[in-house]
Amino acid sequence: MASVSLRRLGKSYGGTQVVKGIDLDIADGELVVLVGPSGCGKSTTLRMVAGLESVTSGEVRIGDQVVNALPPRERDIAMVFQDYALYPHKTVRENMGFSLKVRGIKGAEADKRIQDAAEMLGIAHLLDRRPGQLSGGQRQRVAMGRAIVRRPQLFLFDEPLSNLDAKLRGEVRTEIKRLHQTIGTTILYVTHDQVEAMTLADRIVILRGGEIEQVGTPDEVYNYPSSVFVGGFIGSPAMNFARARIEGGRLLFSGGHALPLALARAGDEGREIIVGIRPEHFGPAQDGAATLEVGAEVVEPLGSDTLVHFALGGARLTARMPPAFRADAGQKFHVGVDSTKIHLFDAASEKAIS
Repeated sequence: MASVSLRRLGKSYGGTQVVKGIDLDIADGELVVLVGPSGCGKSTTLRMVAGLESVTSGEVRIGDQVVNALPPRERDIAMVFQDYALYPHKTVRENMGFSLKVRGIKGAEADKRIQDAAEMLGIAHLLDRRPGQLSGGQRQRVAMGRAIVRRPQLFLFDEPLSNLDAKLRGEVRTEIKRLHQTIGTTILYVTHDQVEAMTLADRIVILRGGEIEQVGTPDEVYNYPSSVFVGGFIGSPAMNFARARIEGGRLLFSGGHALPLALARAGDEGREIIVGIRPEHFGPAQDGAATLEVGAEVVEPLGSDTLVHFALGGARLTARMPPAFRADAGQKFHVGVDSTKIHLFDAASEKAIS
């Protein structure tokens, strides 16, 4: 196992800078997820760590060694891709053991590594099959097994679940979590899926436009987003946003709606802000709690809860209500708001207001 350190890491293609001076430390044994929209630089960053992309500026350090100039085979890493990259004419056993054969590890040692990895991933009964006889989820487990037998100091995962359907994504995601808990090797994982990031990561690194927007535990980035971008990217359904003005200790929205604001400061009077509220921080109206009267636009019963879409201050918001809640389109109803969970962002910079 090894720590990873990125210092002012940058990557440019011609005059276009796609990674802009990233600083990041990953502890030995930590699972860190890089997440962000397409084009944010997350896969390029991973490929620079792997040695598959050259470094334009800055430094990649794995353990105590700067690896900028080292080829991938000398970095003691194993990478799992989204497209499996299995040899179709080889069996599962042969695919998993190929990298061992290249490194001169044969016989009983190779057999034991393959068997241990296959049992860990639940594919021991598939060792004599070929990739064409496997499901997508089984193929991805084989790809993971091929990485595990290497026993590298660093695992790199590049959107490994992208080609799987929703059910298989959930199953393989659990396997990756269990894998990390079992072997404890450092993992750097790239995804565009915030659910993967939240469920897998010890820490999440949210990238935007080639720069780090926020780094924190899943709890920190979910409950204390540093910007509108982070608040809207992390969470499903996404955080609600509406513009308001602070006036008289209240949040005033267009259309006459208002909410109390316990944390208003004297200098904030008249300030234009963006209000962020997560869907689950709405709920049934209760005596003594902050309440809004709004009109239901769309109601989506999901069994475990009900999503209600409504308008507020010129924005469309979503409330997560109890499963028994029902309302017709256009029907007025009262929705409660947990005023202690309201997030405030500066209207100009879109950064969180502490």
